[in-house]
Amino acid sequence: MDIGKLQEVDIRNLWKHEQYDFSEWLSKEENIEYLNDILGLTLVDISKETYVGSYRCDLFAKDETTGTKVIIENQLEISNHDHLGKIITYASGLDAKVIVWIVKEARQEHRSAIEWLNNNTNNNINFFLIEIHAYKIGNSDNAPMFQIIEQPNDFIKNNKSINSSESMNKSQSQRMEFWNQFNEILIKRGKPFNVRKATTDHWYNVAIGTSDAHIDITLVNKDSVIGVELYITDNKDLFDKLYQKKDEIELDLGFELEWRRLDNSKASRIVTFIKGLNFDNHSNYIDLMNKTIDLAVLMRDTFKKYI
Repeated sequence: MDIGKLQEVDIRNLWKHEQYDFSEWLSKEENIEYLNDILGLTLVDISKETYVGSYRCDLFAKDETTGTKVIIENQLEISNHDHLGKIITYASGLDAKVIVWIVKEARQEHRSAIEWLNNNTNNNINFFLIEIHAYKIGNSDNAPMFQIIEQPNDFIKNNKSINSSESMNKSQSQRMEFWNQFNEILIKRGKPFNVRKATTDHWYNVAIGTSDAHIDITLVNKDSVIGVELYITDNKDLFDKLYQKKDEIELDLGFELEWRRLDNSKASRIVTFIKGLNFDNHSNYIDLMNKTIDLAVLMRDTFKKYI
């Protein structure tokens, strides 16, 4: 059996110019997925060269399911102080909560700076320092690869934000444990939807292709159920449009849904439930999580046909 040798390629052979080549390449939907896998987000509405005063941020986007603003600054060279200052300027000017700095090579002092920022800012602010490399085997195509150098420490961040307490309460700890195991199963299954970072929240969002709605997975331990729903943020017309096709949608799914227009709220919900959640008994977790993933994928794929 012939075994090829992995060779690193100078990224300047792939992209000559940060703005006109690399940023243009990264802004494409099929390429931004590389970053989505790392960030645990689904980036949409990607803008190139967004002005902040007299400066221009390379890429500005938002997370489809949460609306979180994200900036991406590209530097196809060794990291420097100038770009470190720029990412902070862009983050403040654009009110971004996720800051991504992509470089050819990260200096140790900048690794330490990003680590310090992650450890000393609140839970809502997240800094990523990422190196971009490229490889090939023999005469194969060049293959880009992102390597995380520094990223948020979720354990530290979550602990800092919970009621100014030094530790999580029981419910928060149980939710964190559930989502960590949920992510492990999701990855083993080939990530049928994007992995999101485990938190102490009772919900987990799944993108559906529009900023008007997403699939929500919710843990309702007091009722011993997991809810899987289409969560419509603020669009009653969309809810009414879908409700007109209620019978057709439920026939596609193979089960009935609870249709909650919620006239006194901006949001609307179309929900079903899986029984069996018990934070004190994890014996059915694997089966329960697989059922939840299957249902979330089914609802996502079904509703996408009607939205």
